[in-house]
Amino acid sequence: MQIQDLPYPDPGVPDTRSGLRLLWWLERNQLGGQLRALAWGLLHFASVAALPFCVGLAVQAVVDRSGSRLALTGGLLALLCAGNALGDTFLHRAAVTNWITAAARLQQLLARKASELGSALTRRVAAGEVVTVSTGDIEKIGWCVEAVSRFTAAAVTVLLVCAALLVHQPALGVVVVMGLPVLALAVLPLLPHATRRADVQRKKAGRATELASDTVAGLRVLRGIGGEELFLDRYRRASQEVRHAAVRSARMWALIAALQVLVPGLLLIAVVWYGIHLARTGRITVGELVTVYSSVLILAYPLRHFQEIAMAYSFSRPSAERAARVLSLKRPAGSTGTRTADVPSGDLYDPATGLCAPAGRLTAVVCGDPDAAGRLAERLGGHPAEPGTSVLLGGVPLDELPLEAARTAVLVQDKDPVLLSGSLRELLDVPASGNVSAEEALAAAQCDDVLEALAQTMPAAGDPMDARITERGRSLSGGQRQRLALARSLIADPEVLVLDEPTSAVDSHTEARIAQGLQKLRTGRTTVVFTSSPLLLDRADRVVLVHEGTVAAVGPHRDLVRTEPRYRAVVTRETDEERALHDMIRADGGLRAAPAGPPDDDMALRDAVEKMEETA
Repeated sequence: MQIQDLPYPDPGVPDTRSGLRLLWWLERNQLGGQLRALAWGLLHFASVAALPFCVGLAVQAVVDRSGSRLALTGGLLALLCAGNALGDTFLHRAAVTNWITAAARLQQLLARKASELGSALTRRVAAGEVVTVSTGDIEKIGWCVEAVSRFTAAAVTVLLVCAALLVHQPALGVVVVMGLPVLALAVLPLLPHATRRADVQRKKAGRATELASDTVAGLRVLRGIGGEELFLDRYRRASQEVRHAAVRSARMWALIAALQVLVPGLLLIAVVWYGIHLARTGRITVGELVTVYSSVLILAYPLRHFQEIAMAYSFSRPSAERAARVLSLKRPAGSTGTRTADVPSGDLYDPATGLCAPAGRLTAVVCGDPDAAGRLAERLGGHPAEPGTSVLLGGVPLDELPLEAARTAVLVQDKDPVLLSGSLRELLDVPASGNVSAEEALAAAQCDDVLEALAQTMPAAGDPMDARITERGRSLSGGQRQRLALARSLIADPEVLVLDEPTSAVDSHTEARIAQGLQKLRTGRTTVVFTSSPLLLDRADRVVLVHEGTVAAVGPHRDLVRTEPRYRAVVTRETDEERALHDMIRADGGLRAAPAGPPDDDMALRDAVEKMEETA
């Protein structure tokens, strides 16, 4: 796989049993790239490692006054320099390719998992962890994956040099071979401590960034309550904690860097001291001493890759554990499905609650618990938080449909929809049936004032559809964001549209017009609206009350208000005292003149209370 061939047609099925298994799976799936990097690495490191032998031969040729050997050595040096340059260039190219392709494969896997799980992902894993895995962690994992081939080439080169030294000069070769393990392993005991300190620094830095982001996002509120200094002091303390953690981490890395200089220096001193002693006694020549000295000096280069692979693994192991944890999450049912990709039609039925939304009609659902309403809305869309009986669409379980077909059949808009940054035209450019135009959707969602606001904010855009929307729509009010999200859902025109509190942030007049536009535009399509707004409930073809996880009542809005106390308590925000008083009024046999249903307004309620007191 080359960079220009990305993305992968199929990133594969990862081994998520552990972080180490995930790393090994990535290695195996990049075997070709790893072998290329290994081959170029061997050429590069072997060329570098052979230079000391040529230098030793050249020095000895000068001592022996042999011009032919000096010329031959010069040619060999030129050949090794060319091999070094060629190997280094293509090793870097192969290493970067392995790094990027491993990170890209992991990114594709994470994107596929997010698409598969939908909103259930952030309920099962913190949103911050998902962001961390998809940004910083994949870089560390890619680094570890590509470093393996360079480490292998360096290790093979070190073994070959040690063998050559033992053959070329056994006395000094033994000293080098005995000192190399100490040189390679000297910093390993310090790496876990350095990694832990770096993790603490990252956590504190993330906390400080989160605090700064919250402060900036809530600056208007903070100014209103005079809390700027309070949050500024909190950020100062968090910033100082980050500074102290960074200093502690830097001290450990400085110690590791010092050891990487000190230990090779001590080995070099030992080799030179012993080599001079051997040269004085005539046991080795000057050229052999230069060869061994240069070899020890050069070996520090490939030996650095021993420390690098240890560092890469130390940093990538917790990252791989987090990635494996996210990738191991499963949809309650498989994402491939066991049926054909045809989008079914018909009634939407939830066996768990008994909720049925007839095809082609507007069904309003009233739920006293907003969280339960959100979970039920996601369940209707095939995004259940927990495994259970699947929702049926036209008698077909959604879990048995391929993921793409299930998403096409049922669209869920939650109570806090997200607007991506970009122009309004790009925001509304979503997969759609083509039956609903952007103008019709915007009109039904009552977005005229939103278009005017965008036109005034960016007059240079000319067409409001080309005006830019900032990140998450922060330049718009809550009601404007809600209406644009509704327009986006209406343009998609799915077989079933599930809306969770789509008008909670708009005024009553706008809400009434949205209810009318929604009913008109979705005629003949199945629509489920979770709401407690009387304006929307009165427009619904049927209203369903869900109480404690089951359907408790079904009927028109006005009938349920008169006959169902639990429904009335949710819709009218009736307090316990008012409910008890109303029950007393209805239970009093002397108040036959009082209406059977709830008083129409506060005056009627007060009249009924006064009448009850007179009777008492």
